[in-house]
Amino acid sequence: MKRFFVITVAALLFVSYNAQAWNKLGHRTIVEIAKRHMTEKAKENVAKYMPYDITKDALWMDYNRGKKSPYRFTNSWHSYYYDSKFRHDPNVAHKIKNGDTMRGLDLVTYNLENYKELTDSAVVFNIRAVLHFVGDMHCPSHCKYINGRDDAKPKVVLKGQPMGSFHGFYDSMPEHIYGWDKEPAELAAELDTYSKGKIKKTCKGNHHEWANECMRITNVIHQWNPNDGTADLRDDTIELSKEVIDTQLRHAGYRLAHLLNKYFGE
Repeated sequence: MKRFFVITVAALLFVSYNAQAWNKLGHRTIVEIAKRHMTEKAKENVAKYMPYDITKDALWMDYNRGKKSPYRFTNSWHSYYYDSKFRHDPNVAHKIKNGDTMRGLDLVTYNLENYKELTDSAVVFNIRAVLHFVGDMHCPSHCKYINGRDDAKPKVVLKGQPMGSFHGFYDSMPEHIYGWDKEPAELAAELDTYSKGKIKKTCKGNHHEWANECMRITNVIHQWNPNDGTADLRDDTIELSKEVIDTQLRHAGYRLAHLLNKYFGE
């Protein structure tokens, strides 16, 4: 008999009021990159549980984190904090109770490594979780710097135009760079430029090691626009951010494929 592990699920949808890391373009592009590098066996095994295009579920975790959702406990999993020495800090006050992105991925990793012992609905939930949280882990506004502008109160302004919060501005950075009508599959094809050897090197290690890299790469956004109490951002913030955003989307896609191949490629 299949056992229930940490997480179970019912196929219910609850619309969330929360911001979406990477917005639609970013999260869906990550899944599209992953699909380009999944093995046929992994695709076949995932399709046994999700017989549709998995890109559809790239934002499922965002839509199911609201107050009325039975998955409210995952709300804190969408981000994590690090300090000035690029050390992950799991003890930020509002993260202690239910954990952060790293805690969520720890649970998902354990569950998917044992997915054949899970109920079908639990497998689906955990696939949806890994599709999303690998992306969140790489998002500059969800890889949070303690005392950074990300948590500051003032809304930000770029070239005289209000951009909402600094967090929301970076959530939508792929759209600011590539346009709001950009197709995820098209962007995935443009970003998928690494050789097999470089992809292998990128995927070396585990999600904690990847997070350490994300902290170092994304910290630059706080150097460009430090938390100095002002609203104005550098005029060239979008242009400066392109390389970081491209790298993080690309790495997230390759690493997501690596994990799905690891779990389901047998």
